Amino acid sequence: MFSNIFFELMQNKMIFFYKNACILYTNNYICSIKVSSFIVSNKKNQNLMNKAELISAIAVEAGLTKVDAKKALEAVVKSVSDALIAGDKVSLVGFGTFSVVERAARPGINPATKQAISIAAKKVAKFKAGAELSASIN
Repeated sequence: MFSNIFFELMQNKMIFFYKNACILYTNNYICSIKVSSFIVSNKKNQNLMNKAELISAIAVEAGLTKVDAKKALEAVVKSVSDALIAGDKVSLVGFGTFSVVERAARPGINPATKQAISIAAKKVAKFKAGAELSASIN
C-alpha cells in the first residue's frame, strides 16, 4: 500500500510542502517525509529562493547532507562561471543554455544629472531556457 499526501502550511510568509510517503511492510508502515520550502515575496507575489534555500532543496531532493549539497552547488556554479569566462557555452539539455553575448556601445542618460553619456561595450552572461523548462513553466 502506497500513499502520497501533499499539504501546505502557511507560517511567517513561508510555505512548506510536505510529501509523506508510507509503504506497508509486514504489518508496519515505513514512512519518509520530504520537506521543501520557499519564501513568498511581498512584491507582486513572486517566489524567491536564496542560496541557503536552494542548498536545502538540493539536499532534500538528492538525499545529501547540506554540506555536500553546498559543495555540489558551488562546484556547478564555479564550472559554469569558468566556462563562461573562457567564452564557452554551457548547455544543459531540458534546462537551458548559458552563454556570453557582447553588447555594443550605446548612448545613455545619467539619471542624476540628465546629461548624455556613452555606455561602453561589454560582455554579459545570458541564459535561455530549454524546451522542457519552458513547457513546465507554462
